[in-house]
Amino acid sequence: MGKLKEKIVGKFISERGDVPGWVLVVLMTTGLVTAIWTIAAPRLSAILRNSLDAMNNIK
Repeated sequence: MGKLKEKIVGKFISERGDVPGWVLVVLMTTGLVTAIWTIAAPRLSAILRNSLDAMNNIK
């Protein structure tokens, strides 16, 4: 049982934080979301506007 515990604890300790890697992942994700949002925002707004206008004309 002791060896299993050492193996599990050792695994967690050896992977204790790759901060530069996580920062890079967060920055790249933010950049991708911003780029996609910039391109898609006008089209998404038009789709929403058309849908809401269609709902208002159902009366």
